[in-house]
Amino acid sequence: MRKVVLITGASSGIGLALCKRLLAEDDELHLCLACRNRNKAEAVRASLLASHPTAEVTIVQVDISNLQSVFRASKELKQRFQRLDCIYLNAGIMPNPQLNIKALFFGLFSRKVIHMFSTAEGLLTQGDKITADGLQEVFETNVFGHFILIRELEPLLCHSDSPSQLIWTSSRNARKSNFSLEDFQHSKGKEPYSSSKYATDLLSVALNRNFNQQGLYSNVVCPGTALTNLTYGILPPFIWTLLMPAILLLRFFANAFTLTPYNGTEALVWLFHQKPESLNPLIKYLSATTGFGRNYIMTQKMDLDEDTAEKFYQKLLELEKHIRVTIQKTDNQVGHSGSCL
Repeated sequence: MRKVVLITGASSGIGLALCKRLLAEDDELHLCLACRNRNKAEAVRASLLASHPTAEVTIVQVDISNLQSVFRASKELKQRFQRLDCIYLNAGIMPNPQLNIKALFFGLFSRKVIHMFSTAEGLLTQGDKITADGLQEVFETNVFGHFILIRELEPLLCHSDSPSQLIWTSSRNARKSNFSLEDFQHSKGKEPYSSSKYATDLLSVALNRNFNQQGLYSNVVCPGTALTNLTYGILPPFIWTLLMPAILLLRFFANAFTLTPYNGTEALVWLFHQKPESLNPLIKYLSATTGFGRNYIMTQKMDLDEDTAEKFYQKLLELEKHIRVTIQKTDNQVGHSGSCL
């Protein structure tokens, strides 16, 4: 039986490169592309099948920042599949990023210059907005939409006889200082991306604590700094081109510059081939590239504690309950108004 792998954000960047690498290693996989734009997904599907005609590639349309879309996609997936072997929770946004020129300038002359370029700590702020669900957009897209997707797909994921994997695209930019349990949507801060990635790390730890005995395992990955639509939002492509000689030199000292989506998927592909029960849930797996262009995996102990992870998980469950009650009330009101017509 083919392994079934679901990938969110599969139509570009890291997600697209991941699809190509997985099929290059095993074209007997069934890849399900979970994408917001169906036309782009269809083009990707056609391209993948042209290169790997024996593979099975399907599409489910979903906007992770819209919970109604997540519920619809989950229902469709449960009708299609009996189990999912792996979900790559890869879709994410960094809206309206602003580079802190002052922090960059002072960082260049500090002892933390390599750390600054590896993690972008203190360099980036972002704008955020409220979604149709009444949630912060970055939080809903990068964290909560995926959380609801997992909750909805539990019947396909929890099989103690054969484990399933969750693999999250996190970041070296996940900073404890940017996250607060009291404001876990980061509505009052200016670094929602960093906060959301730290929240991802917490959620992964909590999911292991609550689901390992049911055969579901979760891990987090950082793909490094790869040139994708997300990084092009920070600086336009021609600026990255101008900076490339300096970046290639810097890569001899900072291995986070994977630069291409292909290189960035190194840790994501590696994790897929491991026994999930043998992996450390408190470790983040990092894609890294040497100055000479060789890809390898690094590990980093996450700066978090399991009690905070569990508290955050409980807060997400409370938010989920509130959302479901609100949706039910809305559906009832629509039903009543319809019956009066």
